[in-house]
Amino acid sequence: MKYIKDYSDGDRVFDIYLCKHKQAAVTKNGKSYENVILQDKTGTIDAKIWDPNSAGIADFDALDYVEVYGDVSSFQGALQVSIKRTRLCQEGEYDAADYLPVSSKNMDEMYAAVLKYIGQIENSYLKRMMEAFFVEDTDFIKSFKASSAAKTVHHGFVGGLLEHTLSVTNLCAYYCANYPMIKKDLLISAAICHDIGKTKELSLFPENDYTNEGNLLGHIVMGTEMISEKIREIDGFPVDIANQLKHCILAHHGELEYGSPKKPALMEAVALNMADNTDAKMQTFTELLQNSTEQGWLGYNRLFESNIRVTTL
Repeated sequence: MKYIKDYSDGDRVFDIYLCKHKQAAVTKNGKSYENVILQDKTGTIDAKIWDPNSAGIADFDALDYVEVYGDVSSFQGALQVSIKRTRLCQEGEYDAADYLPVSSKNMDEMYAAVLKYIGQIENSYLKRMMEAFFVEDTDFIKSFKASSAAKTVHHGFVGGLLEHTLSVTNLCAYYCANYPMIKKDLLISAAICHDIGKTKELSLFPENDYTNEGNLLGHIVMGTEMISEKIREIDGFPVDIANQLKHCILAHHGELEYGSPKKPALMEAVALNMADNTDAKMQTFTELLQNSTEQGWLGYNRLFESNIRVTTL
């Protein structure tokens, strides 16, 4: 099969893809069409069915595997498929492993790096809590490795949560080495745990969508609850350490309008917010460049609140 990452403007599509999303829509002129997102393990691509009532368009739903015939074009700096024909595929016609986007980095090596950081924690209470999650809780470990870090925007792939967590922890380790007043055990523990709530906020692939709990509570609240549950199982866990750790989690988005219930009040919470924001933005920009065939200016991006550009050095 030809993977989505290999398509260019002007290419013709004739292969099987996973339909990640499908929604009916209406043009300004009142003509019905359908928005579709096609997916394989290399990423996603927007698609349109401009004539959904055509005899060549077979009925299918989100999460179905569909044989697609159409044309690729560039629209506002991103590729888009105009779908001409579709056929619903049956089990046995495809290998599901070809359709789930997966981290390009080695999963076992990344997880080993996370465990190495945990092994270096000196505070016995924090170390015990971290091991309860990342060494002993097999269900959590399986979910943590398989989860994405987001539905869209950044690290939206299998292993994305692990990759993002390790990147944030690496940045925090740098801060610890350069700002001696930071309490390393607290910051490293918070960095590794900052997004654990995403294992409950988002369903696993191929859905990778918000759960009911995720929509109602969000990963920041759920992650803090998960930490509280583990702490209650550890006799004598100091209340002040528990509160400081949970504060870092609650404040890691930095601003109330960005979903943080609290603004950072600790040096470690400020460092975690900066590391999380840095990795999220750098990965977002990376994915924008990887998914664009344009050179020069790519247009306005709402996350960066700027017209962004490809570097030409």
